[in-house]
Amino acid sequence: MTLHIALISLHTSPDDDPGSGDVGGMNVAVRSTAIALAAQGHTVEILTRRTDPAGSAAHELAPRVIIRHLDAGPAERRVKGDHEGFIPDFRRALEPLGPYDVIHSHHWFSGEAALEYARSRGIPHVQSFHSIAADPSTPLSEGERPESPGRMLGEAHLAQASDAVITVSSAERDTVVERLGASPAHVVVVTPGVDADLFIPATTPAARPGYIVAAARLEPLKGLDLAIEAIAALPDSIRPELVLAGGPTTGHDSYPADLRAHADAHGLADGIRFVGPQSRNDLAALLRGARMLLVPSHSETYGLVALEAAASGIPVVATASGGLLEAVDDGVTGLLLDSREPAVWTDAISRLLTDDALAARIGTAARVRAERFTWDRTAAATADVYTRLLNHRTDLAS
Repeated sequence: MTLHIALISLHTSPDDDPGSGDVGGMNVAVRSTAIALAAQGHTVEILTRRTDPAGSAAHELAPRVIIRHLDAGPAERRVKGDHEGFIPDFRRALEPLGPYDVIHSHHWFSGEAALEYARSRGIPHVQSFHSIAADPSTPLSEGERPESPGRMLGEAHLAQASDAVITVSSAERDTVVERLGASPAHVVVVTPGVDADLFIPATTPAARPGYIVAAARLEPLKGLDLAIEAIAALPDSIRPELVLAGGPTTGHDSYPADLRAHADAHGLADGIRFVGPQSRNDLAALLRGARMLLVPSHSETYGLVALEAAASGIPVVATASGGLLEAVDDGVTGLLLDSREPAVWTDAISRLLTDDALAARIGTAARVRAERFTWDRTAAATADVYTRLLNHRTDLAS
């Protein structure tokens, strides 16, 4: 069965480079899944909000993949929270489009705009969240913010009213069921993939002392202050440069300066480099030459960059929380740390820097595991959810 699929990404365009504004792993997942779905014979339209008044209304992203920029709110980048006010305009902009066989919304803004459209046309609506608001009564990690009642109510509504919810990890699935009240039968885990032809290991050993990468949007939730403190505490003789790949999240424009000041205060002024948002090719080259990747985030629904580092054949040192527990096989493809004490991170990083056999063993195992996570596999599993809905299957998780 070949399908005409609409993927909705209201607040951020999958055509933009990760690490800029609000562009992150969700964008990579939407874009890569769309291209893989099209390669399997489906037709895909990605619908996003126009942020450039001079940009085209639509363009071809790949064969059988069209991206449409819909007019909803001002044609400019806005902070993420503003997009709740653009939902009604985006909903109206959907009206003349289609017909589609299935609508798949990414993030709650998209779902609130698209659910009514799908219902009015009698077609299935699938929801993916990628991040979920923390209820005010829930203990928060540092950097995790409770959201407005509008978001919490909207996410619960979408989790319960959508025909299916696709999550990127079992940890996210548990949150959707336990916090948002979704029926377990309607929630399916489909893990992301990685382009193992683009993200490949280096053919020669990394330079010494070389550099370590942290690739993320620059915002407090990503815990980059911990990366700075951990690297600063390494002995001078083995300390690599810390390379931060990413730009500030919209609304956190001053945060890079805060990180520079933090580095200065810890004596790392000459040992840190900010390279900004990276294209896919540039990130692949950066990871290929790195000693390791750090993911010190307070929370991640999955942590796609950890999988990209694995495909690049380098170890990952990451927080033992959320989807990172599934993205990284502790002790095999990387090291997971359940402490935010800088000394614990310094020790783990030092072990990998000074034990070449350990780093090589982990890097090799990481590549082998990453090769199993293809975008074709992700697309096929996603299309299977769509097909089950169209065939009126009710227990999707079986």
